[in-house]
Amino acid sequence: MGITLQGLGYYVPEDVLTNFDLEKMVDTSDEWIVTRTGIKERRVAKKESLLDMAEKASRMALDMAKISPQDIDAIVFATITPELGFPASACLLQGKLECKRGFAFDISAACSGFLYGLEVAKGLIEGNGLKKVLLVGAEKLSDIVNWQDRSTCVLFGDGAGAVVVSNEGEGEILASVMRSDGSAWEILYAERCGYINMKGRELFKLAVRSMEEVCLEVLQKAGLSVEQIDLFVPHQANIRIMEALAERLNISMEKVYSNIHKYGNTSAASIPIALTEAYLEGRLKRGDLVLMTAMGGGLTWGAVLIRF
Repeated sequence: MGITLQGLGYYVPEDVLTNFDLEKMVDTSDEWIVTRTGIKERRVAKKESLLDMAEKASRMALDMAKISPQDIDAIVFATITPELGFPASACLLQGKLECKRGFAFDISAACSGFLYGLEVAKGLIEGNGLKKVLLVGAEKLSDIVNWQDRSTCVLFGDGAGAVVVSNEGEGEILASVMRSDGSAWEILYAERCGYINMKGRELFKLAVRSMEEVCLEVLQKAGLSVEQIDLFVPHQANIRIMEALAERLNISMEKVYSNIHKYGNTSAASIPIALTEAYLEGRLKRGDLVLMTAMGGGLTWGAVLIRF
């Protein structure tokens, strides 16, 4: 009995933007995008707001956990595309869910936001006596994508994922490692009210090496080996990064969960969406040892190991 993920949820927008749609917008092709990224389509929130997506993902997670919004002690919301400048999107979500107690706040760690949020939620439960924390990763990246820049617009999509982090139930968060390097921020950033800027080649090399290091470190902290991993859930940024990382870690691609072909890079929503889909598809089962890792703007990166 430890701090565990009690419920999972996700939501992706109705509107699909395929590579063939992008061919009409910029100088690119389906073959070029699939070969270099593994992405075939992504979702774009034309009808939904960030809060709409977050609420639907949250209610799914609460239903799976068999608890009500009134059972939530805190809401941690990871996003780089907040609904407003302020208040925090977490506070707005608290209002939509009608959570009458507890507190709510946002964190900004880009694609690593969900893993950073797990570290925060675990600390709130261990150090402050909380019982249930709702952790949300949600992004509306279509608002900050330059649809004329073919190097970035093909990569990103919208969506939301949520988990209930609980002090009771089966499973346990076994170990975590978080890192950041603010001196490298110019590799991936967005100006205030501006578009995403990225140096793809530099980021690719850093991502593979950095995530490999934290994955090995988190396994060492837990006293476990790569061979014991049942499911590997990396941030869904680029299939080539995932393949290179799996090769360096000596993890079979059969153990790697990927849905990047459907959704592209949804930043902080990426891992919770993947976890939920893996569970619904029967790829993730109670008792499985799950390794998660991500890297994003900051630069931030990390790895978390759980017994689901």
